[in-house]
Amino acid sequence: MCGGETEMQAGYDVRRVTELDEQTRINLCDAVHDAAARPEVCDAVASVYHALAEQIELRRPACVTSGRCCRFDEFGHRLFVTTMELAGFSAAGGFANDIAPLNGGCPFQRERLCTVHAIRPFGCRVFFCDETSTDWQRQQYATFHAELKRLHERLKVPYFYVEWRDALRALSPTQTSL
Repeated sequence: MCGGETEMQAGYDVRRVTELDEQTRINLCDAVHDAAARPEVCDAVASVYHALAEQIELRRPACVTSGRCCRFDEFGHRLFVTTMELAGFSAAGGFANDIAPLNGGCPFQRERLCTVHAIRPFGCRVFFCDETSTDWQRQQYATFHAELKRLHERLKVPYFYVEWRDALRALSPTQTSL
């Protein structure tokens, strides 16, 4: 799980990733802005996160607080987010946080800890370096990502599946030059 990048990692299907050309970036920003203003969207994301937390509590995969989950380039993995997750992050004040320069990892990691832990994206919540839980993680990712996709359709939120740092660059005015 903490090894090299593959086409399918912890359930992430890199074939469905949205590439952000200028028009797509504008569409993503508009979709996130509109969705963040809708309480039912944020409530739906919170519900998915809560259901995942219940599954994590049942399985109890080990977290050794190594920070590997946030050092994407170093450990060969990526974090992908959906429109609704970005909307929930935005509505919870995520973009008001100090965003460090993008350096191959998550800009919210400080001294091996997440500074946005309470509002972190779904992929962060399901990622554990516990090698005994790799198959479980993939199953949880597939299950809960499918639910997020259904919620996009049900709530009529345009679906984008974007790499986290690309999304931050697109959505954060302080990241446009990076």
